[in-house]
Parts: sequence; structure tokens; C-alpha cells
Amino acid sequence: MVLSMDNNCSATSFDMELCGEKLKSLGVQVAADQWRRLIQDAVLKPEVRRYMFYNSRAFQIAVAVVFYMSLWTNIYSTVQLCSFGRYWEASVLVTLAAVVVTVVVILIIDRRQRKINMNTDVRLAAVNEIFIKHGLILGITDALDGPHNILQLWFVHFSSERCLQSLSAHIMDLQRTRESGLRHSLDQLCVVMEAAVQPDPGTEEEASREESPLLSSRVNLNKEPVTCNKLLRLVPEGPPEVMAQQLLVIFSGCYVRLLVTGRLPQAVAGGHLEHSSMPCLCQFIKTTALNTHQSWFMGR
Repeated sequence: MVLSMDNNCSATSFDMELCGEKLKSLGVQVAADQWRRLIQDAVLKPEVRRYMFYNSRAFQIAVAVVFYMSLWTNIYSTVQLCSFGRYWEASVLVTLAAVVVTVVVILIIDRRQRKINMNTDVRLAAVNEIFIKHGLILGITDALDGPHNILQLWFVHFSSERCLQSLSAHIMDLQRTRESGLRHSLDQLCVVMEAAVQPDPGTEEEASREESPLLSSRVNLNKEPVTCNKLLRLVPEGPPEVMAQQLLVIFSGCYVRLLVTGRLPQAVAGGHLEHSSMPCLCQFIKTTALNTHQSWFMGR
């Protein structure tokens, strides 16, 4: 099941009524107010929609075109300063150089898009935590429809029992054999949160006494609360089953996005999905998030 909306118009949204009816027809009994609010907070906030537009395929194509034209102009202007710049072969070489560099940049961007995105994929974790219990996981993608950037919210059938068992056993094995490597991989899966600083009551009273004016004043200055940034680990230490469940929930959004866009890596031997060229969710997590030889996370 997929829901679509035009991201170019800020007034549009997903058809939640139609989604609720389809979920009921599939036998999914979830409180509508709960999942609607979570989807609203995850992907429909204005700042999130702006971020998704600037990371959309349409915007990347526009950036690639502007980059190519700017690069070609700069290289051609530089070549004209040389003696061989007057020959037509110079223009061909300039075009080839600009094309090669632009293709390399596009490939780098495409490679980055295959990694988990903390600003979109992970925001769906709260929704997936609810729906995974009912055999569904969600992911969001964008598509081009003429000049319009279309957001698509995908609902994919998924049974988590075998993946949960396999991933729990794998985490238990890593805890016994490569605990430091496991912790290093999971430490990269974190987000930065802003938290208010709670001062000590005695210190606060002493500070307020020192900062009190000598002369009385009728002006009441409202002080802004002091905040600091804290690093929140999304997968803290715990039993293997709890850590595996958390990983399944966090990576569900990324897995669905890569699945529907055909960007999933090839399945390797040893998975519990037989005769399939695509990896299951637990195998995807093992070869990416729990791979101690490479970093697979986008910048936060």
C-alpha cells in the first residue's frame, strides 16, 4: 500500500482517511489518532518537508545541471588563457572533463542516498514500532511527476519473528567475540538532542542573590532557559532481544526506501530467505549497521 502527496504544495497531506480504511480492510487494528499523530510528527512537519525537498531527486537533478554548467564555464575560461584553447579539440576536452566530474559527484550523492538518513528514515521509527507488531513497516520516498515532487509513504508487509531470532543470535555472538567492535558500530547510531540544564537549587539561589540589583526595579527580566546538546544513543546496552528489536524498528524505514527504489544490496549466502536475490531486514542490518569494517551512517 502506498500513499502519495505533492510536496510542492505546503497545504497538501496524505489521505489519512483512505489509509485508515485500507488498514481496516487488511485487518490492522491500530488506534487512528496515535499513528496519525506519529506520521504527522515524523514526515509532515514543514521543516522535514523542506529537508526532503532539498534532498529530492528533482532538486539533485537541478543541482547537477547547475554544477555542470558552472564547471564547464570555469574550465573553458581557464583553457582559453592557454595557447591551445583556440582549437576545437579544447572544447571537446573541456566537455568530457566536466561530464566526468559531474558523473562522479552524482555517483557520490547516490552512494550517500543508500545509507540510513537520520532526518527521514529514523523519524519513522516510532510509527514502525507500532506497525511492526501488526506485520507492516513503513518507509518514505520521493518521485518525479512532471514538475512536481511527489512524496510516497509505503506500507510493506513484514513478519519480524524469524528476523528477530536471527538478529538476536547474531548480536549475542558479537557480544561474546567482538564486543568492542559491536559497541563501536552502535555508537555511530545516535542523535543530538537539545536538553534544558537543571541547575543545583543551592547554586541557583546563590547565583540569583549575587545577580539581584542593588536598587529596586519594576522591570521583570525573563531569562531564557539554558540548554545544552546531548548525544542520545538509539541502541543502548541491553539484552540481545531488546537490542535486536530496536535495530529492526530503526532500520525499517531505510529498508523500505531502498527496497521500493531497487537500491538494496545483493543478498549473501546464509540468510533465512531462500531463493531470493534481496536480503531480509535482519541480513541487511548485519551487513551494514553491524559491519565493523565500514561506517554506514549518514551525518546527523
